[in-house]
Amino acid sequence: GIDPEHVAAIVAEPVQGEGGFIAPPKGYFQEVAGLCKENGILFVADEIQSGMGRTGKMFAIEHWGVEPDLMTVAKSIAAGMPLSAVVGRAEIMDSVHPGGIGGTYGANPVSCAAGLAVMEIFEEEHLLEKSVKLGNTLLARFKKWQKEFTLVNEVRGLGAMLGLALTRADGTPAADEAKKLAAYCYDRGLIILVCGIYGNVIRVLTPFVITDEQLEKGLSIMEEGFKAID
Repeated sequence: GIDPEHVAAIVAEPVQGEGGFIAPPKGYFQEVAGLCKENGILFVADEIQSGMGRTGKMFAIEHWGVEPDLMTVAKSIAAGMPLSAVVGRAEIMDSVHPGGIGGTYGANPVSCAAGLAVMEIFEEEHLLEKSVKLGNTLLARFKKWQKEFTLVNEVRGLGAMLGLALTRADGTPAADEAKKLAAYCYDRGLIILVCGIYGNVIRVLTPFVITDEQLEKGLSIMEEGFKAID
């Protein structure tokens, strides 16, 4: 094993992004955080992809009731403007000497203004509630596809951060089929993304401001695509 004295921090995505939208079971991060606390190791939650309401809570780690020592946030924090942040316990953040944390493009005023606007819109337009509703709608549709299409082996993720793991009848990852589905959708005006270590997971990160009509149009294109390749 590794001597805890040689471990500064453990960094984990509450829901894996590029890795295939995998969400750990209940109790997992409680164990990780407890292990870190016992051994003086910092627990860092990477919320760059799973944060900002994607899972129905502002940050995905909240599903496990764990408060990380540090947290990284980006992507949706400024609705497309380049902005990222490191958030953490005061005693950690304040321990760095003045000017010790920063970068060439740090605190860009336009990006920061966009970030503030995003936080206001989250409250004014109740985006967390919309995220929960969106997640329920997507999950119901994806579970239906799981029964209808042999390729859809597993529905993964949390809230509105969902992935469809495609597998062939022999159990092998259906990476080629995932690419075909992405191409089918692209030709019809819908962009979907493939992820996972085998390239066989269709990931869905729908904007919270999507209309019911837009959502249904996108899902219908995906459904027709599955019918064409399944």
